Amino acid sequence: AAARANRFRPATSGISKPAFTGIKAFDDYPLEELLPRMDWTPFFQAWELAGRFPAILEDKKVGEHARTLYHDAQRLLGRMIKEKLVHARAVFGIWPANSDGDDIALWTDETRKREAGRFRTLRQQMDRGPRPNLALADYIAPAGTPDWIGGFCVTAGIGLDELVRKFEKDHDAYSAILAKALCDRLAEALAERLHERVRREFGAYAPDESLTNEELIAEKYRGIRPAPGYPACPDHSAKRDMFRLLACDEIGMGLTESLAMTPAASVSGFYLAHPEARYFNVGRIGEDQLADFAARQGLAEADARRALAPLLG
Repeated sequence: AAARANRFRPATSGISKPAFTGIKAFDDYPLEELLPRMDWTPFFQAWELAGRFPAILEDKKVGEHARTLYHDAQRLLGRMIKEKLVHARAVFGIWPANSDGDDIALWTDETRKREAGRFRTLRQQMDRGPRPNLALADYIAPAGTPDWIGGFCVTAGIGLDELVRKFEKDHDAYSAILAKALCDRLAEALAERLHERVRREFGAYAPDESLTNEELIAEKYRGIRPAPGYPACPDHSAKRDMFRLLACDEIGMGLTESLAMTPAASVSGFYLAHPEARYFNVGRIGEDQLADFAARQGLAEADARRALAPLLG
C-alpha cells in the first residue's frame, strides 16, 4: 500500500494520439532494410570477444580474430539475403488503453467499454525515499484520460532450423553457430526498425525523429519498449496474452511450455510512448504483493510463487 501511494504520476500533457490503431503484420520483412540497424557489439560478445564495434576490429588483442569473424559473418549474411535462406516476420498492435491500479486495460476500440486484454504489472516495493515506486502501469493514464499502448512480436528465424540442419549435415558447425548468431542480430535489428517506424509513422509520437544508429542503440528516442522477462516486467506469463492479442501463430511464432519464444531468434515487448517513461528494475517484492498479483491474475498463490520466485526475498 505504501509503494502504491508513492506511485509515479506523469503529466498527461505528454500523451499523443497515434495515427494508427489496430494490428498490422509484415509477412516477409526485407532483410536489407535491417542492415543499417544491426548492433554488432553483442555479436562479438556471443563469441566471447570483448570490445565495442567497430573499434573491436582494430583491437590489439582480439582485432585479428574479430576481423576474420566479421568477414565470415558478412559473407554468410550476404548469402542468407541473396538466396533467401531465412525470413523475417513481424506483427504489432496499438490499442486504446488505461491504467487501473497496477493493471493496464487494453480496449477493443475508442469507446473504451470492452476490454481486449489486461496486463498486470509489478511495482517496486523497496524503500526508495523521495523517489517514486515504479510500475509500468504508471506510464499509462487512468480512466478519463485517453491513452494508448503498443505491443510487438518479431522474428528473423523463419527457415533458420532448416539452414542449421543443412550446415550440420555438412559437418559445418561453425556456419551453423554463425547463422544462429546472425539471426539473433537480425531479430534485434527488426525490433529496432519496427519501433522506429511506430514512433515516426504509426504511433506518430515522434514524427520528426532523426537519430543515428548509435543513438538508437543508446535508446535516445522517446518512450520505452520493455519486454516480458526483463527487469521492468519480470513476469514471463505476459507473453501469453501478447501472443494471443497479436495472433502470433499466424506469422509462425509460438511459445514453449516454459514461455520461451519460437523461433529462438525472436523479440517481443510493449511500446510505451510517454516522454517520461524510463526503464527500471522491479527488484524484490513482498508476500503482500505476491498475494495481490495472484488474485489479479486469477492464479493459485503457489503458482504465482513459482512464476515470481526470483523476486521473492
